[in-house]
Amino acid sequence: MTRIMDGATVAGLLAGAAIDAAVGDPRRGHPVAVFGSRAAALEKRIYRDSRLAGLAYTMVCVGAATAAGLLAERMTRARPIARTAVTAAATWAVLGGTTLGREGTLMAHSLQEGDLAAARARLPHLCGRDPSGLDAAELARGTVESIAENTSDAVVAPLVWGAVFGVPGLLGYRAVNTLDAMVGHRSPRYERFGWASARLDDVANYVPARLTALLTVGLAGLAGGSPRRAAAVLARDGHRHPSPNSGRCEAAFAGALGVRLGGANDYGGRVERRPELGDGPRPAVADIPRSVQLARAVSYASVGLAVAARLALTRNRRRDRR
Repeated sequence: MTRIMDGATVAGLLAGAAIDAAVGDPRRGHPVAVFGSRAAALEKRIYRDSRLAGLAYTMVCVGAATAAGLLAERMTRARPIARTAVTAAATWAVLGGTTLGREGTLMAHSLQEGDLAAARARLPHLCGRDPSGLDAAELARGTVESIAENTSDAVVAPLVWGAVFGVPGLLGYRAVNTLDAMVGHRSPRYERFGWASARLDDVANYVPARLTALLTVGLAGLAGGSPRRAAAVLARDGHRHPSPNSGRCEAAFAGALGVRLGGANDYGGRVERRPELGDGPRPAVADIPRSVQLARAVSYASVGLAVAARLALTRNRRRDRR
């Protein structure tokens, strides 16, 4: 039965990834948005300017999401078709690769048309920077950097956790990443309260970010780049980013695309100066479709790796029982 249920999980991962590739995120009632609204309501009730309050907040939110996944698996433990359906639904809910690619494509189209107003209005769909004063070059840079980082956050990482832990891993990871986006950034309000969410997100993304970087290096040729150059930039610059994870993804993309990322980012009056990653020119509008193509290739490869990892875990468990 365990083998059958693991097969159902694999089928669910594949089905969920296929649904995401076909339709992307729902326009209304997205489960992640629903979770975010509940988390925001809880924050209003328990917020204190302390790490302890933030830790309790993180534990409650992530615990609730993980518990929902555990309950779903318990209710389908002897029903492979139901397990496949539940896993597919969870996988679709937590993946965001198709929507990420669409947002990048729409940004490229707006910039190609010279419509800076539309491009600036589009940027908040990709990242939290203030777009009001950005020109076409900075909008292109922000788009490429966001695609690089979110290929890990929105595709590779949930698949890694789903392959290892099934539905609880999928939902638990998405809760962690969503909380980081909500309260994990440095600001007077969240410096202490968001500390636990930010650190947990760092831990959850440590392996997926490096896997994303390695896949990017290996697939660089599909975007017209050089795997050797991508590997060199990753090794030299990947650790220079203030995030222990995002820098690996961005450095690999910079090397693969032959561009230079990094610089000053304005988050609503809070300016962060990031080190430069890569050796080439600043990203141009034409580099956005290349980044989307590369991200799509990494996403497809990560689906294959997730399936292979789950099957390997199944084989190992069977050997251990003998």
